[in-house]
Amino acid sequence: MRKTERLRSWTGVAAVVLWVVGAVVGSSGAPSESASETEWLAHVENHATSILAGGWIWMAGWVAFLWFAIVLRERLAAAEGGSRTFANGAFVGAVLVGAFMMLTPGGEIAAAITAEEQEISASAVAALRLVGEAFISAATLAATLLMLGSGVVVLRSRIFPKVWAWLSFVLAGLLLIPPVGWAALLLGLPLWVIGTSVLVRRVEATLPPADTEAGVGALQHKAA
Repeated sequence: MRKTERLRSWTGVAAVVLWVVGAVVGSSGAPSESASETEWLAHVENHATSILAGGWIWMAGWVAFLWFAIVLRERLAAAEGGSRTFANGAFVGAVLVGAFMMLTPGGEIAAAITAEEQEISASAVAALRLVGEAFISAATLAATLLMLGSGVVVLRSRIFPKVWAWLSFVLAGLLLIPPVGWAALLLGLPLWVIGTSVLVRRVEATLPPADTEAGVGALQHKAA
């Protein structure tokens, strides 16, 4: 397997690392959730750089997640065969999750940029920082497509251990429960991505050379 083939298997892990780093950097010096609007205004004015840096790192993590989704779709589609309905459904869910989560820091980024260029009211900051919660809610629902689609393909094809399918179904169920859905997304999804990345890597390590880019190229040369 070529180096690029090996590295792409770990884009999911890279995504999780970037999420953690982005969240830590972006929340540096942040007051508690019960803080007043004035305290949040002071935070935005004094920590604009860390908010912007953390937001960009966070969004880069979701770009890596989308690449992970491409790799996962290839493996699920090959395992499912036929119309690949469930593999495509899982991919659509992953794309929606990535898009929604990439937008979650948008409100705070907008507040930080505005605070650097002009005055911004405390109420405006309070409103903007809540924008991300709407995107998290949408991403939580979209993530069920990823879990259900992946779970069905795994259960039918056994491309991964059967228990991974049932874990995906359990996570999908948790995502649909409003009080815990956000926790399933923010805590469960990263763990699922890491575990799936490991499983994808194991599958790709067992593929014959013809299934890699080099193998495909060799076959094309031979046919010519």
